[in-house]
Amino acid sequence: MTNPSPDAISPSLDLIESLAREAIATLPEPWREPATHVVLRVEDFPSEEMLDAMDLNDPFELTGLYEGIPLTEKSVADQVMHPDMVWLFRRPILDEWAERGNVSIQELVSHVVIHELAHHFGWSDDDIAGVDRWWE
Repeated sequence: MTNPSPDAISPSLDLIESLAREAIATLPEPWREPATHVVLRVEDFPSEEMLDAMDLNDPFELTGLYEGIPLTEKSVADQVMHPDMVWLFRRPILDEWAERGNVSIQELVSHVVIHELAHHFGWSDDDIAGVDRWWE
């Protein structure tokens, strides 16, 4: 008998991305359409540069990251060097999912995506709570 591959057991990068896109598609207006303009990337782990920038040593401490200038701080004078981007990190997400044991992978991915988009939109905690019940 062969052992199943880890990808047969754990949600894949593609599945995490699909769940994230579903979460974006269910955002209320007026946030849904602008959120589709943020680039979404899914990797197994954050890069060393990302960990250094966040002053973290353990890659499992970072489930997601927003890179860009929040809309509340953007100016027409800003030179865009790269598009606004939300990163999701599969292995830390899966680790948190397993530790929690009381949420679906879809709920956790949605929570991480909304948290990172909150940085993009410049949302307050009250704004986030209106979209993500985990913040209530």
